[in-house]
Amino acid sequence: MNPTCGRCSKAVYPTEKVNCLDKYWHKGCFSCEVCKMALSMNNYKGFDKRPYCSMHYPKTSFTIVTDTPENLRLKQQSMLNSQALYKEEFEKNKGKGFSVVTDTPEMQRLKKTQDQISDIKYHEDFEKSRVRSDAPPPENRQDEPSSQEATHPPAMAPSGEKQDYQALYSYTAAEADEVSLQEGDLIRDVEPIDEGWVFGSNQRTGQRGMLPANYVRPV
Repeated sequence: MNPTCGRCSKAVYPTEKVNCLDKYWHKGCFSCEVCKMALSMNNYKGFDKRPYCSMHYPKTSFTIVTDTPENLRLKQQSMLNSQALYKEEFEKNKGKGFSVVTDTPEMQRLKKTQDQISDIKYHEDFEKSRVRSDAPPPENRQDEPSSQEATHPPAMAPSGEKQDYQALYSYTAAEADEVSLQEGDLIRDVEPIDEGWVFGSNQRTGQRGMLPANYVRPV
């Protein structure tokens, strides 16, 4: 007995049979449910065991999961797991530098300040070791700065007062609002901006902008 067509419910003979979507169809009945465009096995899209063309294929949407007590508990547990993982990563990376959560200009400035402090510390340690190796015997030494003076950056002028400074180290500007330095450069009209940064004009280059406070000293 011949099967019936999924469209017209009439008998489908072997010479005109299309077997698709768990049904049998006449070749002429295998068409889009909406526009009736004739389809083939290569271009049809099935939905709810009915054929459609690409244009009229039903658009499905995501099902909204109901906030049942069980789903709320799972959501809360997932949040707690995320917080625990964040804390673990934070503890693991503590002391390795700033963790860039959001790459904002402020975060970049803080990271740069820390890198500069580390660089200054390296220079200070290097200078100390060189001074110790070249130091004369105790009876011939001149007055030397205390260890406290050597390890602290030079005092800045009070906010609002301008002062001339000299570059202790070379520095390459990383932002458009910064000034590059070479060791020994004279910096005019220096104003404190915030912790670790000042504003001044490099007399050698004529550039005016921000520069790291630990790279200069008053003259």
